[in-house]
Amino acid sequence: MSTIRPVVAALLIAGPAVAQITNDPFPDPIPVSDGVIVVGLEEFAALPDIDGAPARPMVLIDEPGSGRLFVNDMWGLVYAVSYEGSVNRYLDAREPRWGVLVETPELAPIMEVGLQSFAFHPQFNARGTAGYGKLYTWIDTDEMAPDPDFVPGGGDATHDIALLEWTARDPTAATYDGGRPRELFRVEQPFENHNGGRMGFNPLSSPGDPDFGLLYVGMADGGAAGDELDIAQNLGSVFGKILRIHPLGSNSANGRYGVPADNPYARDGVDSTLGEIYASGVRNPQGFDWDAVTGNLLMADIGQSVVETLNVVPAGGDLGWNTWEGSYRVVTNTRVELSNPRAESRITYPVAEYDQNDPLLQPGSAATGVVAYRDDLIPQLTNRVLWGDLPSGEVFHVPADGLRGGGQATIRRVLFRDGGDTKTLLELVQAKNADQGREPTFRADLHFGRGPGGRVFLLNKWDGVVREIVR
Repeated sequence: MSTIRPVVAALLIAGPAVAQITNDPFPDPIPVSDGVIVVGLEEFAALPDIDGAPARPMVLIDEPGSGRLFVNDMWGLVYAVSYEGSVNRYLDAREPRWGVLVETPELAPIMEVGLQSFAFHPQFNARGTAGYGKLYTWIDTDEMAPDPDFVPGGGDATHDIALLEWTARDPTAATYDGGRPRELFRVEQPFENHNGGRMGFNPLSSPGDPDFGLLYVGMADGGAAGDELDIAQNLGSVFGKILRIHPLGSNSANGRYGVPADNPYARDGVDSTLGEIYASGVRNPQGFDWDAVTGNLLMADIGQSVVETLNVVPAGGDLGWNTWEGSYRVVTNTRVELSNPRAESRITYPVAEYDQNDPLLQPGSAATGVVAYRDDLIPQLTNRVLWGDLPSGEVFHVPADGLRGGGQATIRRVLFRDGGDTKTLLELVQAKNADQGREPTFRADLHFGRGPGGRVFLLNKWDGVVREIVR
């Protein structure tokens, strides 16, 4: 039986006026052992150090046309990885010949800057098509001479983030063999944190579908704390949004990409709204995935100081930030209002959410990943959604079907078999650090990747190892 933790008990005793405001909305913690799924976890590939520092991967994706996986390193690189785990440097965006000045986290290893995300056009290997050879990168840059296409209207103008299109001559080549990238758009960043987010093409779409070839781009709220510039709810701003663009189109304001006609705000006739917006009210979208059964876009959104969320993102959806944090109305940067949860009908509330103060976690928890697992290669995970907590490395599972009510009652852990023991990802990374002669890390910086045929990979930023989940 779970117990009410002291902080919540104190609030309840204090009386009705105080009891409604808390930093701990879920007094029943995630169970330590009930409902745990135990799977194997094998070392699959090793990414090289950069100047003695471990690689900082965020995204791993399958490119089926070339029969390779690709994984980024925030230091500015993209690696090609064979299905057997051999690693080859595919693109180094830091090379002077590309004219890209990548901002790297040299002074603060957990900073959020660098090569944030990347995506291959679904026609990357389809010769004779418009998307042939096209690769997209989402990069923080110190080069701020070009005028930005979007500005936050405040902050310190610390750097820009640019969406770049690279065109390979031969998509099957071992390394990128094209020329300098084409810039689609750039955004002036007001702070060093909460810059971009995950981006990708809908893998469920095919030629002729309205969604085919459209790029979804996660754009965080610009940083600092609490959406300081109050722009996540502003439909005239790209910040705090999921964007949906046609990278090969030209009807945007700058003429370098397209705004799909069926985007929610593309035809509303209001000059103050941006047609590029697919969904609003997000804070820091570090992971998303499409569910092959429902077709839903699922997203993990990092909370402020109270609630971490797993969301279904509909076209035109408002996920509530910075008025709502998960199911609860925001009171301050560290408190939410418990009364009248989920009270505003226009808001798209989470399908699952957890409490940053949960005993399993550590300070600064942050939702990450998302894999809607509908395969049978790892039967324990079939019809579950995998997501997790970035710093602690905890991996969670929730049912993929029937999620509507939020809360953490359905959330259970995934642990990994290590000999006769079960361990968390963080414990495995710490053990690897010791083998490497490194000081064991205190955080995992967990991310997920998808491979072919139901293969799932776990990434971290502290030992350079890509691990594969196995039955």
